[in-house]
Order: sequence, then structure tokens, then C-alpha cells
Amino acid sequence: MPRNKKGKRGGNSSSKGRNGVRGESGVSDDDLASEVLSHYSSASESASVIEEATGEVVDEQTAQEETEDKLKQCIDNLMDKSAKTRLAALESLRLAFSSRVLYEFLLERRFTISDCLERSLKKGGGEEQAAAATVCALLCVQLGGGVEGEEGFKMLRPILSSILIDSCASLSARQSCARALGMCCYVSASEDAEDLLKSIGHLESVFVGAYPLGDGTLPSVKAGIPALHSAALQSWALLCTLCPASRINTILNHHMPCLHTCLESSEVNFRIAVGETIALLYELGRDIDQEFEYEDCDALCDSLKNLATDGNKHRAKNDRRKQRSIFREVLHYIENEDFTEEKIQFGIEAIYIDGWMRHRIYDAFKEVLESGVRHHLQFNPLLRDIFGLGPPLILDASVKASRISRTEKHLFNSAAFKARTKLRNKVRDKRADVM
Repeated sequence: MPRNKKGKRGGNSSSKGRNGVRGESGVSDDDLASEVLSHYSSASESASVIEEATGEVVDEQTAQEETEDKLKQCIDNLMDKSAKTRLAALESLRLAFSSRVLYEFLLERRFTISDCLERSLKKGGGEEQAAAATVCALLCVQLGGGVEGEEGFKMLRPILSSILIDSCASLSARQSCARALGMCCYVSASEDAEDLLKSIGHLESVFVGAYPLGDGTLPSVKAGIPALHSAALQSWALLCTLCPASRINTILNHHMPCLHTCLESSEVNFRIAVGETIALLYELGRDIDQEFEYEDCDALCDSLKNLATDGNKHRAKNDRRKQRSIFREVLHYIENEDFTEEKIQFGIEAIYIDGWMRHRIYDAFKEVLESGVRHHLQFNPLLRDIFGLGPPLILDASVKASRISRTEKHLFNSAAFKARTKLRNKVRDKRADVM
């Protein structure tokens, strides 16, 4: 069953403050975080040499060793008794993991780091749990979709799920765990459907709290809950792109009517997440059956038209503009299968976001990697595989002088993505009997 996987545009990972508490090395965590950041601040540039302020050129190998020493200190600090020291270490690792590809460095340390992250998730406060969950997602992106990434996910999935569904846990921690669970499961998905099913079920159990009550009205929720519902829904939508046709049909039948009602939510960001999820589910449905149409499509289109032309003065101007723009896109796709293509440029390469699945996948990586997403598109084998880019390019003057045309790149990009999706779906179809 072929299914194109596509991505999206957003990004809202939060940045934790760095604390000036000294670790066992005698170097303040603030200094350590700043030094690590300085080594990773130019995420999209070549790192063959580093020019210091004095103008001296430092050998790349020496600079690499210095950076790895600082990262080792950060890993040691994850075990510190001070919560502030652990938070500073998590922030430093977040900056490093999002800005560079560190597979070789992390490969031999992955169990130590996973143990430390599990400890922070189990015993840390809400802020530490949220930061640790984000680093979990980044660690999976670094390790990729092989055995190493799968091992890490199987170790961390239970605690990420436990915090996610714990109504007494910090909202920021639950939101971070929702995003980490979706990303880690997406990256590490194997032929075994168990982890995928459990992750989908836990995410569903959270966002269905926004679904209409028995009388058709939407429930009242306390502040902060809509952001959690949005995070869970978006991660769930990401994992839906991995499901076989039999599961998609069940999802469409059960969730489309409830999501339709959720378009009436008073929370603009949740409404937008719902609208984009409806478009993604529509695309999945059409991928199975070109004639797919939601049974109450006319009413759905009326709802989308109202949101696409919403002039409610009680809403913030920027919120109204953002909502109108996105719901016009959703409406055009459902009515005419139109999608406004977006080009993401990095170096001399580009990917094209030309559908709602690809839109969701790209956005999920951007939420985790933030400004480092372009560097990872250039050099991370996982992202290059997912977006059909092939091995990282080795550029010289002759290559730069012979750039292929935009149309050629687009056609190659789309063809490679579709070919990869078909290959992965041969594996995923093996799950159909158990899903």
C-alpha cells in the first residue's frame, strides 16, 4: 500500500535558561553551556577550520577534541545532585544535538545518556522532565532509525508515556513528552507494531479530552490544556503516516466527526492543529481511495469557510491572519486537492513541501531541531533518507558550478520520496494483520 509521507512548517520548542551553578569540574554550568553553544552556533557552515578571535587557525581535530571534552562534562553533569546543574547540562546537550550530527560520539555513550535521561524523567521536577524529554527526541534523531535508535526508544517509551498520561504531572513536561513520544516512535518504528500502537493509544487518550461531550458541546478545559492537546494531536497525526490502510480506515471513521466538531474550539492554536490534522487524514484517505470523501463533507467545508474568513474582532489580529491563511489552504485541499508548495532551501539543495503529510513530518523535525533543521537536512542520514535526498553531498567548485534546475531537483526530490515511501510501506504492510 503506497503512501507518501510529507511534512509541515512550525516550531515551538521552548528554551530553558542556563544557571550559573558550578559542577564538580569547578567550571560554572553557564560557562560550559556558553562554550558548547559557541562550538555549535554556525550550524549551516562548514567546520573544516575554526578561526579564533586572534585570527589563528585551529586544527579541526583539536577543536573537535575540545568540543567532545565539553560534551563529556555535560554528560557527567547529568548525574549531578544539583537540579540546576542537571538543567544546564540538558540545555547544553540540546544545543549541541540540534546543531550538529554527532552519531559517532553518541554511539558508545548512548546507554549512559539514556540512563541519565530516564533518571531525570523519573525523579526530576517539571522543568527538568520537559528538558529531558526534548533531549530524548534529539538523541533518537541523532541515532537514527537503526537498532541503536530502536533500543533507546524501547527504553524511554514507558516513562515518556507515563508522564504524558499523568494528569498530576507538569503540563510543560506532558507537552514535551507528547512531542518526544511522537518523534521517537516515528524515527524508531520497526516491523513490530506494538510500540506504534501503544504510542498512538497514549497520545489519543490525551487529545480526546477535547472531543465533544455526549450532548455535542465541547468540554471546558483549564489554561494550558489546549497546548497539551495540540502537541498530542500533532504527534498522533505524525504516527498516522506510518499506519497501514486498515488502521487508517478505522481512524477516519472514528476521528473525523469529532475533529470536525473541535473546529469550534475557542483556542486558535488548537483549531489550527485540528484543521491541519483533518487535511492530513483526508490525504491519507485519498491515498487509499482516490474517491474518498468525508460523509459530512458539505458541513465540514462550511466550517472551514467560516474559519477562513473569520473577522472576529475579539481575536488577536495575528491570530486571525494565521487562522485565515491556514484554513484557506485546508479548504482548497479538501475541495480541489490544491496545496501551495513550500520550498525549503539548505546549501545548494532544497526539499519541497507539497502535501499535508510531508508538511507534518517536516514540521515535527523543525519543532525538535529548531534552527538546526537545515544542517541536519544537509548531513544527517536519517533526515536525508526520510526526505529522499540520498547520501550527504561532497561539494567542490565543479559541483557548485553545475547546479541542476529547480524543476529537475523537484522531480528528483518527489520521485525519491515516493520510492522511499513505497519501500518502507512494504515493511509496514506486514503490520496490517495485527493492527
